[in-house]
Amino acid sequence: MIQSNFKTKLLFLLLFFFSFYSHINSEIIILSGCSNTKDGFIKNEYILDMQKSLMTRNYIYDGKTYKKYRVTDLSVKKENSIERFIYKDKNLILTGKIGYPKFYTQLIFKKNNLTIGIKTVIDNESEISKISTCRKVETFDKKN
Repeated sequence: MIQSNFKTKLLFLLLFFFSFYSHINSEIIILSGCSNTKDGFIKNEYILDMQKSLMTRNYIYDGKTYKKYRVTDLSVKKENSIERFIYKDKNLILTGKIGYPKFYTQLIFKKNNLTIGIKTVIDNESEISKISTCRKVETFDKKN
């Protein structure tokens, strides 16, 4: 009888934990109207899907920025979407590392913060800089 009662409580506790964990990770954060420190955009938004661990960036370059990049790279598109793996580290949301082990970059987001940073690492020396400021941050709970 005691063992059966313990199993029931344990099962209830596990179900509660998994439903709570699922709720936390089903969040979607949208940062929109993001300006950039060096480029111009007609549209620049970031969508962080915490359940899928995926960042989607949708952007449209303005004419001047598009021409600047198109001169040196014919594969540049005026309108594009980029997807990157994301993960949480303490109170930060980071993209996967882009580059090599000794040199890489990562985007850095803070929940409910309008600023986006970039972490640059060269030979274990790191620096974090602001790359973008957004006009609006919205957080949604995704319905499973």
